[in-house]
Amino acid sequence: METKQLKWIYLAILSLIWGSSFILIKKGLIGLTAIQVGSFRIVFAALFLLIVGFKSLKKISRHQWKFVVITSIFGTFIPAYLFAIAGTQVNSSIVAILNSLTPLNTLILGIIAFGIQFQKRQVLGVLVGLVGCLLLIWSGGSSGGTQNFFYVSLVVIATLSYAINVNLIKKYLHDLNSVSITTGNFAVLLIPALIILSTTDISQKIHFTETQHSVLFVMILGALGTGIANILFFKLIQMSSPVFATSVTYLIPIVAFFWGLLDNEFLTPIQSVGAFIILIGVYLSAKK
Repeated sequence: METKQLKWIYLAILSLIWGSSFILIKKGLIGLTAIQVGSFRIVFAALFLLIVGFKSLKKISRHQWKFVVITSIFGTFIPAYLFAIAGTQVNSSIVAILNSLTPLNTLILGIIAFGIQFQKRQVLGVLVGLVGCLLLIWSGGSSGGTQNFFYVSLVVIATLSYAINVNLIKKYLHDLNSVSITTGNFAVLLIPALIILSTTDISQKIHFTETQHSVLFVMILGALGTGIANILFFKLIQMSSPVFATSVTYLIPIVAFFWGLLDNEFLTPIQSVGAFIILIGVYLSAKK
């Protein structure tokens, strides 16, 4: 299959997986704290990846390890905890929408800090997608939802962290296998995540049914939504561009809203328009 077609398939799969991640975080927070959710997410993803990709670590050269460590911090460690903390106060669908700021931040940082060239059509696509996101945010606010701006800012910081990550991968790890990058990232973070988890009260409440159910949701989140998804994401960055790869965050809110419907939430006509505008933005950002 041609790369042009394959990248769209990867984009669709990633949107389905990551669009489901926010409801999994929400379910995980029922019986776990935000720090526990973030830690378990990293631990389960690390264990899964070390099982399926341990041999790929030998493909990482000595000089590449420093970039693997840096990308693990910006691409996984910081966002894993910030999204979990934000999820305690901000509606999961709103978090998914705010996550769509990632392509805009990727574009800005790519031009300013990494010297990456982008075409006008890609810039237009990012801006159109952002308009769709803002429309969804306005719709959520007008429907009576009140959000804590401090926790909202945590999501924005996470998107900046993602933006730094994808630009670093494109510039310094473009020739490294995506499985190697992903496995290396989580191999680095496994011990720190376990240490952080051990400082919580998890040993005191792990026997509760509610906690066990939450751990199960986070296990799915770690293996599927973090482990497998990151492999696909890094591959997508390498076969396309940082802006196109991060445009998956425009589709994530649409998937998240459908999960919201199953959780007795409703998609308003304005939100439907916003979702349609987002799709236009994704299309424009992908054009060469």
